[in-house]
Amino acid sequence: MTTPPAQQSESANKITQNSPTKVAIASLVGTAVEFYDFYIYGLAAALVLSDLFFPTEDRAIAIMSSFLTFGIAFVARPIGAGLFGHFGDKVGRKTTLIASLLIMGISTTLIGVLPTYQQAGIIAPVCLCVLRFCQGLGLGGEWGGAALLATENAPRGKRALFAMFPQIGPPIGFITASLIFIVLSKNLDNAQMMSWGWRIPFLLSIVLVGLGMYVRMSIIESNAFRTMVARQSAVKIPLTDTIRKHYNQLFLGSLAATSCFTLFFLTTVFSLQYATTKHEWQSTALFNKIEYLSILMGAIVFMAVGSPISAWLSDRIGRRPVFLIGGIATIIIGFFFGDLINSSSAITAAIFLSSALFIMGILWTPLAAFLPEIFPTNVRYTGAAISFSFGGILGGSLTPFAAAWMVEKYGLQGTVYIGWFLIAACILSMIAVLLLPETHKQEIEN
Repeated sequence: MTTPPAQQSESANKITQNSPTKVAIASLVGTAVEFYDFYIYGLAAALVLSDLFFPTEDRAIAIMSSFLTFGIAFVARPIGAGLFGHFGDKVGRKTTLIASLLIMGISTTLIGVLPTYQQAGIIAPVCLCVLRFCQGLGLGGEWGGAALLATENAPRGKRALFAMFPQIGPPIGFITASLIFIVLSKNLDNAQMMSWGWRIPFLLSIVLVGLGMYVRMSIIESNAFRTMVARQSAVKIPLTDTIRKHYNQLFLGSLAATSCFTLFFLTTVFSLQYATTKHEWQSTALFNKIEYLSILMGAIVFMAVGSPISAWLSDRIGRRPVFLIGGIATIIIGFFFGDLINSSSAITAAIFLSSALFIMGILWTPLAAFLPEIFPTNVRYTGAAISFSFGGILGGSLTPFAAAWMVEKYGLQGTVYIGWFLIAACILSMIAVLLLPETHKQEIEN
């Protein structure tokens, strides 16, 4: 009896598979490099870009302008998600992931050679905004592909565990970015840092991109994608199909991702700016930049610690219970946010940041399994990437700006309102998770 050609192709596809170790390394290294690029901009926005690209006598306006450029990338992310998602679902995960890495790396490196406002006038911040937009395009395509790389190659019953690896990449990227800024701040005076030192972290991106490219070139397409091609079940325009047939998952998935972005950018980008800036009700800033960056760099380790715990739990008790546990913990952080962020005690700051980022790890890790699981293979890249990107817009794009505005408008009381802002985002995400199905026991095509 002759085996049909489609079945022969599917059987052949399953002969060659990526090794679990290779998948883990490729997904981790890629996201670490991409998020390093993304985070050095956030750190620079909090520390130096306001003076370099938005000089004004009103310090608060300069800071808010800097944070607005930070938010531009979040607007670009769903565009990148739709663009790269289209090719990821049509051409393949591997090729698309390499392209997104290149776009991010080139954009970041070019920021390192930009002239400042004093050198080029208004052209400087315009170019900065364009390159920040390109960073967002690259990251919009990165996360969805990395999550699919992990989940589609995961052994049965271990999708959340494998989805943990692309989620550990961001804390590694943040630690690397923070460490570089600390080393520069300790070895350069302020004039050197503002003149040329700030460029170094951006220029180093090209080296890290080379590493990421080397690792990803060795990966082959997942069985899920190759089987879809063999069955000829690809859709003509994945974005259109996703919006038309899977709008409910798209909307709720975006809301589910919102709170972890809000928590993260309040406790990293905003808190760094707030704690190292002297406000009118203070005699001096709460911390100097190196001290607070060091505390923050240590605290980010707890995000990585929370990831395997969250992955293990979500593979056993489900995605939704883990999200809800993390959500309740986030609400508690929100209630005490004003008191915690205004403490000048290094111990209190360390406990606050470590706890918040540990909770971030609990919320963050299941997303890499959960979002791909709620979409079918032929639109999985597009659906997961766009949901994640819109979650970033809702939870992260304007969060540092909104927080800075609340402080400018309401002073010390504004930090209490920021806590309520975090609680509102968290409740919204918890409702969305409850409306989505539990997916940890369902099989996906792989």
